[in-house]
Amino acid sequence: MRPRTMPLPTIGPSTAERIVATARQHFLSHGFRHVTMDDLARELGMSKKTLYASFPSKAALLEAVLVDKFRQVEEDLNGITSTCSSDVLASLRQLLACMQQHTDEIKPPFVRDMQRESPETFKMVEVRRRDVIQRHFGKLLGEGRKAGIIRKDIPTDLIMEILLSAVQAIMNPPKILELGLTPKSGYSAIVTVILEGVITDSVREKR
Repeated sequence: MRPRTMPLPTIGPSTAERIVATARQHFLSHGFRHVTMDDLARELGMSKKTLYASFPSKAALLEAVLVDKFRQVEEDLNGITSTCSSDVLASLRQLLACMQQHTDEIKPPFVRDMQRESPETFKMVEVRRRDVIQRHFGKLLGEGRKAGIIRKDIPTDLIMEILLSAVQAIMNPPKILELGLTPKSGYSAIVTVILEGVITDSVREKR
């Protein structure tokens, strides 16, 4: 069962979108702990009353920001995987580049705040992330096997479980901070190791 997609509040769409866009910029770049609703209302040029009428709490606004982020990720990945059969290898590279671009928006202060202030929200992120990876990478792995790019001696389901397990074990706030990674570098390393291995090209050519 796919995780439930929560809609934006049923207020004027332009108002909701403006609020979410501004909050997304500040939350993901600077963290949400020290960004107040007063700060956002002032930057948006609206009263705090109007802001709270749209989003009753900062937690609700944070959830809307994450929903908006995943919505954009889905749109971008769908654009890649919808045409993957024409060139699977190129699509895999585009998919990785797209994920790197999206994870690059998430800066260390946001990761720290998720760990300290909202671990329950990160659980929701993990569920949504697993669903996105499973659907889009799974589709490309299937197409890659048909094209002879992905090895046939390793079940596709097993490859997906290795990928998902690595992402869950590494791409969480405590482990990212412990390893000194960013979301972008961590995700890139995981996918690169799984798709290309850890043996250097020069050694691989000698085998």
